[in-house]
Amino acid sequence: MLDLPFNHTVTLIIITCIISFIAFSKEQVMNRLIFWPPAIERGQYDRFISHGFIHADGAHLLFNMITLFFFGSIIESFYRQYLYDLGFVLFYLGGLIAAIIPSYLSNKNNPRWASLGASGAVSAVLFAYILFQPWKLIFVFFIPVPAIIFAVLYVAYSIWSGKKGNSNINHSAHLWGAAYGVIVTIIIEPRLIPHFLQQLAKVPFL
Repeated sequence: MLDLPFNHTVTLIIITCIISFIAFSKEQVMNRLIFWPPAIERGQYDRFISHGFIHADGAHLLFNMITLFFFGSIIESFYRQYLYDLGFVLFYLGGLIAAIIPSYLSNKNNPRWASLGASGAVSAVLFAYILFQPWKLIFVFFIPVPAIIFAVLYVAYSIWSGKKGNSNINHSAHLWGAAYGVIVTIIIEPRLIPHFLQQLAKVPFL
């Protein structure tokens, strides 16, 4: 079902790294691209996408881009067959938008709130991948974890941390990005539902 072309994945990573590194040293670039509600109200709608190409620091950038590289290269092979080979790029950019909208609606009147990073779109890619290979081992801080178990823990942690609300991480974007990745992929290929259930039943360690 999947092969492994990844031209668009690598292109997205290169563009994100270049823009992020520029923003690290140029505050005006960071301020212009970050998602900030007052700017949206002034009509700068490009920030729905531009915020995904800047990051808080090197570690934030590295984690997102490593995840995108390993899982994007696989999901691209599914999505690029749509919309004249641009399906994956549009899926990724759609993930940035879908992931940030709920946070924006909750904070549209809060000028002290802002958000940045590709995590919403990367979550979309990762959770789309889980539909294909739920028991595939992924490495979390060098610890191998089955993808489906990671997904459950990831969602639980994001919900718990989001309710605590004592960090600068936009957990809502992670959750909505993940939901977007699953829902859109299933809409495009409904046969993934029985495929996922069949794969899920094949527990490798039982």
